[in-house]
Amino acid sequence: MLKNKLWRIALISLSFAVLDAQNPPAHHPLTFRINLAREAANHSISGRMIVMLSPKPPRGAIFEPAEEVETWIAAQEVQNLEPGSSVEVSGDMLAFPAPLSTAPVGDYYAMALLDVDHNAAYHFTSPGDVYSKVVPVKGFDPAKNPQLELTLSERVTAPPPAQLPQSAERFDFVSLALSAFWGRPIHMRGVMVLPPDYAKTTIRYPTVYWTHGFGGDERGIETRVAQQFSSLLNDHKIPPMIYVLLDESGPTGTHEFADSVNNGPWGTALTKELIPHLEKHYRMMARTQGRFVTSHSSGGWAALWLGVTYPDVFGGTWPTSPDPSDFRSFTGPNLRARPVDNMYRKSDGSPRMLVRIGGKDVESFEQFARQERVLGDYSGQIASFEWVFSPRGEDGRPQQLFDRDTGAINPMVADTWEKYDIAEVIRSHAKTLGPRLQDHIHLTVGTADTFHLDEPARLLDQTLQELGIRAQFTYMEGRTHFDLYEGGLTIKIANEMEAVAHPKPTKPAVTRKRRTAG
Repeated sequence: MLKNKLWRIALISLSFAVLDAQNPPAHHPLTFRINLAREAANHSISGRMIVMLSPKPPRGAIFEPAEEVETWIAAQEVQNLEPGSSVEVSGDMLAFPAPLSTAPVGDYYAMALLDVDHNAAYHFTSPGDVYSKVVPVKGFDPAKNPQLELTLSERVTAPPPAQLPQSAERFDFVSLALSAFWGRPIHMRGVMVLPPDYAKTTIRYPTVYWTHGFGGDERGIETRVAQQFSSLLNDHKIPPMIYVLLDESGPTGTHEFADSVNNGPWGTALTKELIPHLEKHYRMMARTQGRFVTSHSSGGWAALWLGVTYPDVFGGTWPTSPDPSDFRSFTGPNLRARPVDNMYRKSDGSPRMLVRIGGKDVESFEQFARQERVLGDYSGQIASFEWVFSPRGEDGRPQQLFDRDTGAINPMVADTWEKYDIAEVIRSHAKTLGPRLQDHIHLTVGTADTFHLDEPARLLDQTLQELGIRAQFTYMEGRTHFDLYEGGLTIKIANEMEAVAHPKPTKPAVTRKRRTAG
């Protein structure tokens, strides 16, 4: 689920009701006139125009709707906007949490962003996007001020290349399988973090394959994650291993390293192409007990999926707080229920809550889905699931699991998701998978997980127990999605992997004669 930031959660503090943004009021429609400054672009640009109103100033130079409180958002597709020209954008047709013309009278701050690569639901800004400066709007009354004007004068530029730790290096591999699927070269990228003594030895090292969660990317790996693992290795806090930090981000969100009719054969590309390639060029333990996979959240789902789908490739999987691993609780709704559940409402009509903080439910699935629709259902969390799990629709995009207006689940689409239901995969192939999964799964989740991911984890745990498959499930009391690693979980996982790669010889049992007292 959402990883790195508690984005969108602040929106639940809105005191106004979430209205149907698809049905604008007939009175006082609000529009924005957006100008494209010549200094911001030297050619026509297209994309999704996103406008924002907030009663509070941004925390930084621009708004991040995921982080800001009480942010009103509207969006509209814009084609071929020329420098020096302008476009009118409705504040009511596609909006969250309600048509912007219903915003209460008051002082606001306004901003516009043209999302040229349609990934604002993944990264709100990225190189090539243009945006306006945040401007104050005093005493704003939609009834008396039916139009606001903003100028796109700033351009997002690419950051300079990140400086990697001395023991780390980038890799860039072109997959034949993925390239054949897409009809163009598809790159698998990431960072290798080597043990500090790698250049001085001739031994082969266990290898850990790690990937990020939703919202992560290659830049985050280079600037943060590589440094973290490098420091742990250099300080000898974890055993000497090779860490392969994989980028699983793309235009559709995270591909989860699962073979998909929409994203292509990412699991096949990893196990059949990239891993053999790396093992030819680095001194890796090229055997099952020398390969491990781990990660958190959406990356945790990918780690669990890879471990279950390729148990002969990896010697174990250590997922933490994975996205739903048993679709009988897909963050609440039971996708296997017939008649089908509703994504937004329980059977008693009460809303399904998605986010909890401090033991209290604070944001509904409906709020989450409606905001994603406004930001753009191209690379948002829900759309990302559909790109991995859903069949392809007639328009070439994945079919939606549920109606975004009503929350009604499409049972035919839900049925196709079954092949990605990890618990069901294990149940359906228990005879062949069971022996290969013994002591293979090591899952950790907090009992207060922010996105209720402890619920599907318990269902998976129950399934494995019923099938007699030994697994290690650790439920960290009171821990959430974002504090699970506090206290040394990374070190614990690394030591457990080392014990599999280099098991200590067991001492022969000593037979003792029983003595009778007296």
